[in-house]
Amino acid sequence: MRIVVTGREGQVVRSLVERAALHPSVELLLLGRPELDLAQPETVFETISATRPDLVVSAAAYTAVDQAEDEPELAHAVNAAGAGAVAQAAADIGAPIIHLSTDYVFSGDGNEPYTEDDPTGPRSIYGQTKLDGEVAVAAANPRHLILRTAWVYSPFGKNFVKTMLRLAEDRDSVSVVADQWGNPTSALDIADGILCAADRLHTDRQFDAFGIYHLAGTGSTNWSSFARAIFKASQEMQGPFADVADIRTSEYPTKARRPLNSRLSTAKFHDVFGWRAPQWEQSMETVVEQILQV
Repeated sequence: MRIVVTGREGQVVRSLVERAALHPSVELLLLGRPELDLAQPETVFETISATRPDLVVSAAAYTAVDQAEDEPELAHAVNAAGAGAVAQAAADIGAPIIHLSTDYVFSGDGNEPYTEDDPTGPRSIYGQTKLDGEVAVAAANPRHLILRTAWVYSPFGKNFVKTMLRLAEDRDSVSVVADQWGNPTSALDIADGILCAADRLHTDRQFDAFGIYHLAGTGSTNWSSFARAIFKASQEMQGPFADVADIRTSEYPTKARRPLNSRLSTAKFHDVFGWRAPQWEQSMETVVEQILQV
């Protein structure tokens, strides 16, 4: 199965490379700038068409959440128009698309995990552009899986786990927001979920359950408790650790508003594909160990 992935350096892309190595039947082709530039849709069609994939994974995105407040046009060009172009390019060659989206499409109000049927209501430019991207992908390619995820971390790139471990190298204590809740999600688990869904789409020619799904870590927590768990795991592995002081979101102002409730229900993905991510604590320990070994 030949899978084209947009992007080369993102956490999910690098995790897909690592996990796909365990699947000899999977061939990954990574497409990124300058050959494929989501801000220039004309590059998308020619580049994807030339690769003739069985499936396209739309992983590249504008992810600078706060910067998007100052660059709404660029964020929209990449996350909405660019994503739609990728979906259309896949449709033109008869390939389904798996597109990655985010918990930021929701307002963050309420206390229950969001389901795929809950109303959206993004509170940031980034969230709105990702929601617009969902609409564009669905309109361009009826054979789509839109996978919303949240609180992504991995051994790669910049993320919360790596930041906490770096801060603990020279601090005894760190202040972390305690009133935002969500599902910590390892990009390695996202990669496993994508490959599971991709295999289903490739082997089941009668598959007709296309649409929106949530794909996130199992179990939820808040950022400060997540940090404490990271430090506990690191300490047990002889790595850096620090104390954690709880603060409120109002004490850590950012340009873009973060959802207070990012919890996502993944029951639909499990029901359709028979796969569920491990408990977030288990996946976090795996990633911490991998980071400390570098």
